[in-house]
Amino acid sequence: MTITAERKTALIAEHGRSEGDTGSPEVQISILTERIVNLTEHFKGHAKDNHSRRGLLMMVNNRRSLLDYLKKKDAQRYTDLIGKLGLRK
Repeated sequence: MTITAERKTALIAEHGRSEGDTGSPEVQISILTERIVNLTEHFKGHAKDNHSRRGLLMMVNNRRSLLDYLKKKDAQRYTDLIGKLGLRK
């Protein structure tokens, strides 16, 4: 359900705006997306895990807020990120 440290550093390196950038919206959204995907896989085998489902919903809402912020601040960065992560069809 959680992501490994290696995967997290890979996401930071891939989406960070500079070396060691962990606070930019792109990095935060990519880490949240990875965690959401892992939890979604978890629910395929544990359908009644409602405590984790609440955490999933909070992560989805947090990601939505960050995406709205990024879209408002810089639309080009927003479209690039959702294209990379495959969030919109």
